[in-house]
Amino acid sequence: MIEVDVNHCQIVKESLAGKRAVDEQTYASLAILTERLERLKKLDKTFSGIAFSRGVEQLASRQDAVAVG
Repeated sequence: MIEVDVNHCQIVKESLAGKRAVDEQTYASLAILTERLERLKKLDKTFSGIAFSRGVEQLASRQDAVAVG
């Protein structure tokens, strides 16, 4: 499999700032970052208090609303 060099943090950041559209790539990047954070939390309890910003949480909830509605 060929992996494209994608900066998932940058994609989410630009989407939050309105510099790019909130699209499937934004939500895919958000899913990857969520998975990575969960892995870190499982690796070491030091990471247990880390959470996404309120803006990222709101972005994630928008995706949930679209998926349900």
